Amino acid sequence: MSFVQFILPFIKSETQTEKKWRTVKVIKYLKKKFPDAKIALAFNNPIQLLVAVILSAQCTDKKVNEVTLGIFEKYKTAGDFASLSQKQLEKLIHSCGFYRNKAKNIIAACKIIKSKFNGRLPKTMAEMLTLPGVARKTANVVLGNAWGVVEGIAVDTHMIRLNQKLGFTKESNPVKIERDLMRLVPKKDWFGYTYMIINYGRRVCPARHKKCDCEIYKIR
Repeated sequence: MSFVQFILPFIKSETQTEKKWRTVKVIKYLKKKFPDAKIALAFNNPIQLLVAVILSAQCTDKKVNEVTLGIFEKYKTAGDFASLSQKQLEKLIHSCGFYRNKAKNIIAACKIIKSKFNGRLPKTMAEMLTLPGVARKTANVVLGNAWGVVEGIAVDTHMIRLNQKLGFTKESNPVKIERDLMRLVPKKDWFGYTYMIINYGRRVCPARHKKCDCEIYKIR
C-alpha cells in the first residue's frame, strides 16, 4: 500500500476548514521548494505569449520554444500573425502537433485582436474568452503573465493530477477543478500556485510514478 492510499481516508474525512489549512501548508512547502517558479514558455510580448500558449496544447514547452524561436524573430504583432495564410502558419508550427486547428485559431484570434482591440491583447477574462482557441486555462496564463491580471487559476494536466492526489478536488473537468481550487487557495497565491504545482509534477512527482511516496502528500 502506498502512502497516498494510506492517508486517503484521512483526506476524505477532512472538513473544508481543515482542507483550507492544509492547502496553506502545501503552498508554504512549495514556495520553499520552488521560490522562482514561473512560466517556461519564451515570449517577448503579450501577442507572442498568446501564440505560445495556444501552441502548447498537447505539446511540451520545450518543443514550443524551439519552434517559436525563429517565428518570433519575424512575427511580433497581431497584425503580423493575422496577415499569414493558413498554409504559411501551418508550415511554421507543424512540429507542435494539431497544427491545422492551432493555425486557424491563432490567425482568427489575431484578426479579432487587430480589428476589435486595436492590436492590443485584451486585459479581462470576458474579452479573452471571445478569442478563438482561448478557454479559461489559456486566458488565465496569458492574463497573469502579460498583464498581471489574475481572475482565476490556470489548470493544466499537472494541476489536474496532483490536486486530485492531494484531495483538493474530486473533479476531472478543468473548469470545476479551478472552481474548487479558488475556494481553497488564498487569492494572493492563485497565480503562482499553478507554476509551483507544475514544477513539482515535472521534477518530483511525474505521472510515471506508480508507487508515490512524495513529501507533499504527507503534509497534514
